[in-house]
Amino acid sequence: MEKNSKIYVAGHNGMVGSAIVRELKKQGYENIITRTHAELDLCRQAAVEEFFAKEKPEYVFLAAAKVGGIYANQNALADFMYYNMTLEMNVIHSAWENGCKKLEFLGSSCIYPRLAPQPMKEDCLLTSELEKTNEAYALAKISGLKYCEFLNKQYNTDYISVMPTNLYGPNDNYHPMHSHVLPALIRRFHEAKENDEKQVTCWGDGSPLREFLYVDDLADLCVFLMNNYSGDETVNAGTGKEITIKELTALVAKVIGYTGEILWDPSKPNGTPRKLLDVSKAAALGWTYKTELEDGIKLAYEDFLNNPMRAER
Repeated sequence: MEKNSKIYVAGHNGMVGSAIVRELKKQGYENIITRTHAELDLCRQAAVEEFFAKEKPEYVFLAAAKVGGIYANQNALADFMYYNMTLEMNVIHSAWENGCKKLEFLGSSCIYPRLAPQPMKEDCLLTSELEKTNEAYALAKISGLKYCEFLNKQYNTDYISVMPTNLYGPNDNYHPMHSHVLPALIRRFHEAKENDEKQVTCWGDGSPLREFLYVDDLADLCVFLMNNYSGDETVNAGTGKEITIKELTALVAKVIGYTGEILWDPSKPNGTPRKLLDVSKAAALGWTYKTELEDGIKLAYEDFLNNPMRAER
């Protein structure tokens, strides 16, 4: 990308999209196009086609998505499939129709099989069954990355896909029921501390292993890959390090300053037992993460405290 290249970031108000915009501006890219959901509903094909025909972006970061934690995913399977599949097909297809030089599609590590060999390499995709609690979201994301791959093969486009691990950081969603595990824990322990609660009960048994990547590190990788990678196979985005949910809750409690007792409710789902990405591909390209987990949680908690409207979502 040139510094004056016309760049469209889809989903710029979300956690990932806003981080990509920050990173682009930090690196001196000035011609960035954005649209709010009110200005452009990506699920409306005609509206997306009109936008691309008018603006003709040269580069596209497709970070828009309907996302949520276990509760949201398993209770809105149809919504997660429809919204994600529709918006990504509209954007990718219109980008191709209007001569977009390069598109980067953002997915999720949940595309990989539930019991994939660990750490998960990019080539383990579609080798066995998905995790049922987020199957709809995963199928939509797999469709998006495959559509990019098929456009490359049929029309010689340069469309790439990035699969991040669990993300967190500024502009996250802290909704008590619909958020991912780390922001949910930040809100839960903050409220417990504020209300002087003696106990906090967490879902599952705390045994699942998870990997977490600070969203600004992902944004750095996204811009790096747009400039340095071409290929049909997706690129994993993570740290290569994992932590149990039980250890994570203790770390979040420490950062927030909650000193009460932590209990577990094994009647609630654990989700996938382990989700560690093999990040050797990104490393071989010359990229590595910068933000350690405890430092990132401190930054995320600052964001939570300084954005009361976001905390109410």
